[in-house]
Amino acid sequence: MAASARRWATPETVRDKVRRRWDDGTLLRTLVEGETLAPIEVPLGGPRASEIGDRLSEVQNWMAALISGSRDGSRYDLRYKVIGGRAVGRNQIPTHAVVSRLEQAWELVGVRAQVAVFEQMILSAPDQRVREWLLAKPVAALGYTAEWSQLLTAYRWLDAARGSGKYLRQIDAPGVDTKFVEARRSVLADLLGISRQAGPFLIDLGLHTKPEYVRIRLAASIGPIPVSELSVRVDELDDLDLRFTTAVVVENEVTYLTLPVPADGVVIWGKGFDVARLGRWAVLQDAEVHYWGDLDTHGFAILHRLRTHLPQTRSFLMDAETLHAHRDRWGRENAPTSAALGRLSAKEAAVYDDLVSDRFGDQVRLEQERINWAWTLDRLPYNGPG
Repeated sequence: MAASARRWATPETVRDKVRRRWDDGTLLRTLVEGETLAPIEVPLGGPRASEIGDRLSEVQNWMAALISGSRDGSRYDLRYKVIGGRAVGRNQIPTHAVVSRLEQAWELVGVRAQVAVFEQMILSAPDQRVREWLLAKPVAALGYTAEWSQLLTAYRWLDAARGSGKYLRQIDAPGVDTKFVEARRSVLADLLGISRQAGPFLIDLGLHTKPEYVRIRLAASIGPIPVSELSVRVDELDDLDLRFTTAVVVENEVTYLTLPVPADGVVIWGKGFDVARLGRWAVLQDAEVHYWGDLDTHGFAILHRLRTHLPQTRSFLMDAETLHAHRDRWGRENAPTSAALGRLSAKEAAVYDDLVSDRFGDQVRLEQERINWAWTLDRLPYNGPG
C-alpha cells in the first residue's frame, strides 16, 4: 500500500495542484479578466492492468476516494480509459482529474468566500493603479480585507496630496491618521507606486519630511551672534551669514563636543544626516575641510561621499599608523561595505583595502572615540583652539 500511495494520486494531490494556481494568483486573475480557465489536468498514475487482480481491494478504494472527492463533478471531472484483459476483464480506470471551470476550483480549494471578497475589492478600486496592484498580488491583497476601506481612504488622501508640501500629520481623512499610514506604509507605497522607506516615501509624494539639523561649534571670531554653538536646519545652512576658512567634520557626538575648534573655523557634527547634503553648503566650497570618521569601511565610504561635493576634503586620524597604534581597542564592524570608493587617496585606499580584505582580522574597526586623546591632539591638522 505504501508503494501505491506514492504512485497513485489522491483527491489531496488534485487539490494541491489547483491550490498552487490559487496561491500564485492565476485563478483570481482569470476570474477578473473574464477569461476561460485553461483546464488543469492532474495525471493520476493509477494501477497497471497486471496490478488490478492482485490489488483489487486497493484499486477499488482508490477509485472510490477519487469519485467521492470529485463531488459529482463539482470539484473536478475524471477522465477514464479501459484497461485489463482475459485475467481480470476490462475495467474503466481514471487516468486524469480535470478542473476546467473556476467554480470547480473554488469548491475544491474551499475559497468561495475569499473570491466574493476579492470581487468586492476589485469593484471598490478607485483607479487603474489600485486595480493593477490587486491583480498583481491578489492573494496577498486578501490579507488586507479587514482594513481595505481604511487603506483606500488613506490612499485617496495621499494621492490627492501629492506635491502639496503638507506634513503627514495634517491628514484629515475619516478613519485614518498618521499612525495608520506609518504602520501600513509598505502596502500604501505599493499602491501609490513609490518608495517603501520612510523618508523617500514622503519625498516621493512631495510631502514635508521631518527636518534634518546640523550642529556647529564656532570660533568666537566668526559667529554672527555671540554663541559657541548653533543647531540649524540643513536646508537653511546657506541662509547663515558665516564666513570661515577651516571646517572640521566628525561623526561622533562626544568627539564633536570635545575637539578644539579651529581658530578661524567651525567643527561640524556629521552624524544623523547625509554628508552629501552638507557638501552642498556654499561656504564650504572654498574652505579647508577636514574629515575624521571611524576607522572602518563605512567611515571611508562617508569620506568618499563627502568628496563628491567637496573634493578638497582631507582626512585625519584615518591612517594605518593610528589603526595599528590602537590594536588593543579594535572592535568588530557590523555589515561592512566593500563598495568601490574611487575618491580615496592612495594611503586611504590601502587602509580601506586592508579592512575590506580582513587582512588584520575579521571585520576590524576602530571607533574614533576609542582613539587615545593625547594621540588625537598631537595630530590635529589645524591650529586651535579657537
